[in-house]
Amino acid sequence: MSSDETPVTPASSPFHQEPNPRDEAPQYVLPMVVRIEKTEPPARTDALETAARAVLVMLSDERSLGDGEWAAAMRDWQDARIRKVVRRARGAEWRKASALPGITVTGKSAEVRVFPPVPLDGWPKELAKLQVSGTDLDDPAEPGAPDPLAPVLWLNPELAMSAGKAMAQAGHGAQLAWWDLSPVQRTAWREADFALSVRVAPRGEWAALTSSGLPVVRDAGFTEIAPGSCTVVADHPGLRGR
Repeated sequence: MSSDETPVTPASSPFHQEPNPRDEAPQYVLPMVVRIEKTEPPARTDALETAARAVLVMLSDERSLGDGEWAAAMRDWQDARIRKVVRRARGAEWRKASALPGITVTGKSAEVRVFPPVPLDGWPKELAKLQVSGTDLDDPAEPGAPDPLAPVLWLNPELAMSAGKAMAQAGHGAQLAWWDLSPVQRTAWREADFALSVRVAPRGEWAALTSSGLPVVRDAGFTEIAPGSCTVVADHPGLRGR
């Protein structure tokens, strides 16, 4: 599922929702593929958490930094809107996708492979033919309470999103948190294997979360939901009380 983001930030920020140079830059997309086998689909929450961790793994990988082989593509992508597209694969499709340069991140039941950014019209053929639809997933049991000491990506309780859409939004939230952390905080998160939770926010707490000063994702409205909708609040302990 395709998704773009506009974080809620001051008007002086280069990420303000109003038109800015990021809209004029060549647009790239971060491809993500979730493995969904017919007989053993992943749990929805685990897929969302694994997708968020996959984005963080890609951002912090040495190949994405400095003079790394993916660094130029990562810079071009982050200079524009940080679009993400989640597609699904199984069987031979998954094996072909796994052969392309990228990183596979595993959760309890989910596998997500993230690839270096590509131009919007420059997808590898092995990924371009994969389906965007069909990423509806369920949780076999209600997710437990999140760890209060670990980051939590809170989803808007008023919005209905497919798993693919929610995976992209969780990835946005994780990325906004990463951008706001200090180098020391980033290192600590990476050493903790990017532990995090994704949960639907309690309805009575959503308004307070969106006005708390924590990073908030606003969707560009390309698919499923209205433009400007707040989708995720990234609640990282290191960003609380700023």
